[in-house]
Amino acid sequence: MRRMNYDFISRRSMVLGQGGMVAANNPLAAQAGLDVLRRGGNAADAAVATAAMLNVTDPASTGIGGDMFALYYDAKSRTITALNGSGRAPAAASISALAERGITGAIPDRSVYAITVPGACMGWHDLLARHGRMGLADVLRDPIHYARDGYPVHSVFGDAWAAPRNVRFLAQSPNTEDYLPGGKAPKVGQVVKLPGLARTFQLVAEGGPAAYYEGPIAEAIVSTVQSLGGLLTLDDLKAHCSTWDEPISTTYRGVTIHECPPNGQGLTALIAMNIAEGFDLAAMPWDSPERLHLMVEAMRLAFADARHYIADPAHADVPTHGLLDKGYAAQRRALISADHAMQPPSFGMPPDSSDTVYLCTADGEGNACSFINSLYMGFGTGIVAKGYGVFLQNRGANFVLEPGHRNALEGGKRPYHTIIPGMATRADGSLFGPFGVMGGFMQPQGHFQVVSGMIDDVLNPQEALDRPRWCLSDGTGDSVLALEDGISFKTAARLASLGHNVRPVTGDERSLFGCGQIIIRDPETGVLYGGCDPRKDSVVAVF
Repeated sequence: MRRMNYDFISRRSMVLGQGGMVAANNPLAAQAGLDVLRRGGNAADAAVATAAMLNVTDPASTGIGGDMFALYYDAKSRTITALNGSGRAPAAASISALAERGITGAIPDRSVYAITVPGACMGWHDLLARHGRMGLADVLRDPIHYARDGYPVHSVFGDAWAAPRNVRFLAQSPNTEDYLPGGKAPKVGQVVKLPGLARTFQLVAEGGPAAYYEGPIAEAIVSTVQSLGGLLTLDDLKAHCSTWDEPISTTYRGVTIHECPPNGQGLTALIAMNIAEGFDLAAMPWDSPERLHLMVEAMRLAFADARHYIADPAHADVPTHGLLDKGYAAQRRALISADHAMQPPSFGMPPDSSDTVYLCTADGEGNACSFINSLYMGFGTGIVAKGYGVFLQNRGANFVLEPGHRNALEGGKRPYHTIIPGMATRADGSLFGPFGVMGGFMQPQGHFQVVSGMIDDVLNPQEALDRPRWCLSDGTGDSVLALEDGISFKTAARLASLGHNVRPVTGDERSLFGCGQIIIRDPETGVLYGGCDPRKDSVVAVF
């Protein structure tokens, strides 16, 4: 195995083990996944247990009322499968239906019309059915216990929960009493119980996904949505299914990077890597303005294509293979100048061709799971299914209300999705490791930056996650370029002189840069190397 260097001073030590590893942004969630591994489960079982536990400990970021995606590496066959657990728009949804309700231009982020069918529950079941050794009852044991009997609120999430804007939002949202005990946000260290969510998990443990999509939970979801004027029906929930897809991939300096295909935005990260591969990034200091400029410009071009082309492939033609063509990447790379930032770029013409949580797990047999689960924005729509503690996502806000656009709103269609898990393999097909960085449009940018850190600079997983980040704030060509504390004023000033709209970011605003987890496996010894993000309550649990 290539030696990792330690030129960048890490804020935490990486974690090593052999029996199994779980990296997540809450200690109780990581321990829930590790408990499943110790009880004989594999990476898939541990991933679902961890995701469900994060619903309890980080209810603003994720939940069974949202969507999920996963990449699973099977050690025996050395193959990767991609699970799309995202939901679709209600059958009655359309641009004209919303126009009749006075909604034009864009779907309001927090409105009942931004709700799409929650895909997470079915996705959890499907991942276990295909790759796991346990059932939902086995992996939901800890989430049920902590939701029912209580858990202490951790520091970073607790501070966010108590932020005035979140308290106001929850106070104005329906059926949120479990999340404002006594009318107030819980303090750090306060023991919180979520009885409605515990009831939901218990029913799912006993009855599987049917209990969620056809039983009393479904009835509560639909009655809550329809009472607010929404379009979701019981038939929409009953019709939901996950899909298994072939992962998409590209090579970056000999390492194959795998992502889920559209409707997710993993394609964006791969396009950026293809463009950047033509630059000798390793020859430049990681925080030099020259290197950051080239990476940012590659990302701008990738987002220009993503915004135009990424949509539900069941409803629109997405030229994935053409967008990943190395020749196409060279054409796009030629648009980048070393002397100035480009104006907001347009999408290209590829050649023809046939708030969120991220976690990763690995078991002692060499299997690995890269897993992401989200409500989209913090607490999703803020709308909770009455009596069942389920926040409903606002993923439908990513639809476009423009007839003819690939991502235009249609009934039964999946929206452009920001959540993306990543997986890397070596040239011989062996596992390099699962990785991911959560946070809306930060995600492909985070993937690009940590992959560059690990491959260009041979950083270990913890170093790659600790390194200060940059972010094109909303994934558009004219985005503000946010620079995290730790990138020098000299570099920021030079980037501004090149034409970038630079904004230094410190303190609480650093949540803009997301939260990542990485597990790397040594193919010779089987030793697992784990890193977790210092920007959250993250931990790597291992045995």
